Amino acid sequence: MKRKLRLAILAAAVTGWTVPALAQAQQPAPDAAARCAALARLALPDTTIASAALVPARATRSTVAGEVPGYPSFCRVVAHVRSEPGSDVGVELWLPVERWSGVFHGNGSGGFAGTFALGYSGMVEGLRRGFATATTDGGTVPASPLDGDALVDRPRQWLDWGRLSTHVMTVTGKAITRAFYGEDASRSFYTGCSTGGQMGLIEALYYPQDYDGILVGAPVIDRTWGHAAVLWDFAAANRETGRLLSPAKLELLNRAAIATCLRQGHGLAGDRFISDPMSCSFDPQVIECRDGATDGCLTESEVATARAFYSGPTDRQGRRRFFGWLPGSEMPDTFGWSFLETPINGQPAFGGLFKWVFGADWNWRNFDFDRDMPTVDARLGPVVNDATRGSLAAFAARGGKLIVFHGLADTLVPPGQSVAFFDRQAAQMGGMSRLSESARLFLAPGMMHCGGGTGPDAFNTTLGIPPRPPSDDAQHDLFTALIAWSERGEAPDRIVATRFSTEEAGRIAMQRPLCPHPQRAVYRGTGSTQAASSFQCEAPPTH
Repeated sequence: MKRKLRLAILAAAVTGWTVPALAQAQQPAPDAAARCAALARLALPDTTIASAALVPARATRSTVAGEVPGYPSFCRVVAHVRSEPGSDVGVELWLPVERWSGVFHGNGSGGFAGTFALGYSGMVEGLRRGFATATTDGGTVPASPLDGDALVDRPRQWLDWGRLSTHVMTVTGKAITRAFYGEDASRSFYTGCSTGGQMGLIEALYYPQDYDGILVGAPVIDRTWGHAAVLWDFAAANRETGRLLSPAKLELLNRAAIATCLRQGHGLAGDRFISDPMSCSFDPQVIECRDGATDGCLTESEVATARAFYSGPTDRQGRRRFFGWLPGSEMPDTFGWSFLETPINGQPAFGGLFKWVFGADWNWRNFDFDRDMPTVDARLGPVVNDATRGSLAAFAARGGKLIVFHGLADTLVPPGQSVAFFDRQAAQMGGMSRLSESARLFLAPGMMHCGGGTGPDAFNTTLGIPPRPPSDDAQHDLFTALIAWSERGEAPDRIVATRFSTEEAGRIAMQRPLCPHPQRAVYRGTGSTQAASSFQCEAPPTH
């Protein structure tokens, strides 16, 4: 279970990543190793270069398990920026030895960060494109992505994680890039998901000069209430006996939700996901047991748990305080409800954030949302909730382009947050049409947190979700679309998302278009529902 949880976070950001195959190992220039090693002596403010070493190219290798792709030679640099006592932001940078494209590429982390590894899938994609590519540990070592207990009584590290570390990575990474190549990067792009998505929004909102284009997925926008929602779900399932939902009951609930939404016109027959779950009304009581508990129904206690998950946190009067999960997200074998019901070191996932406020002996069972959340918001809101504030106006004014994607079956970071963010920015900038000139949101039906789920989820090469999409053109890959929009003004009007067969490697099972919010993909009425050409993007009807 612990291994599955680690692999699940950020849609397996640390697993499955590859670089393009090379026919032969590229030989670096004779002085490449010396130029790389010289970076260890580079003097930058508040910065220590911990290591700078050449990583030789490796050609594709054939093994008993199949081909292992290779990679081009690059200079790997690890640096630490310590600008104030208690601050130590780690930066890792990969600099291609040959054919640098002139691009700097920053990558985000996940969870509580504390590691470089969650940025590697994006870095591999950047290296493949000839970019100088970097990531950060968020300044939170010795924390780990799922465990923030080590950050109790370390407020400076909270600030680095919530606001500063990505900007530090960017400034430092660009300086090292300039030192290695002898010239500044001509363009810059950022990619990240989950916490990495939050990092990207912070860049757009508060450091608009850092990047020309930003691609983020499932961004954590309201950090304090996002963690509160995870705690709410865990408490709903664990505070009383008989409330946990087994994998079999989750599958039963999922089938009922899909059937209900299909009858309401928010799905298509044969799909294992819901096309428009935000418009669907579903009450799990429809499958509550009537004549005693059986495997084919939910008990009264199980219905209560499901209702709590769908509603999200409420106050004592039953009024919603945050977002709940959408129908169709009940998938036990992915980063979903079973994760939210499962304790980690005896506490809810990501519960360490509450220890920052209430101390290391904090007990989730004593938490009262009405009483305690004002204290959490007062202490941490100014430090970690910056994505709930600010404007994209300055980023848009300098020509910056932002693409956000979010799975509609995401049970960790509610997709409603991303919709609310865009609605808020549109209100500030003169309407959604005006906002769409610089920022677009793509919602992916059936996709879980950053990837996975039962819907088409292959449309972003930076997440390293194997197998790769059938094409790197801007119609199939959001990163390519971002670059085309930023460099040539080609705004993405739709992205084709692919779902590959689980039985035959490389075979396409279905493709569907993702449309920029508030548009949605609508079936034309003819043609296969497995083909993207059978759908068109339409604005929702006005009432």
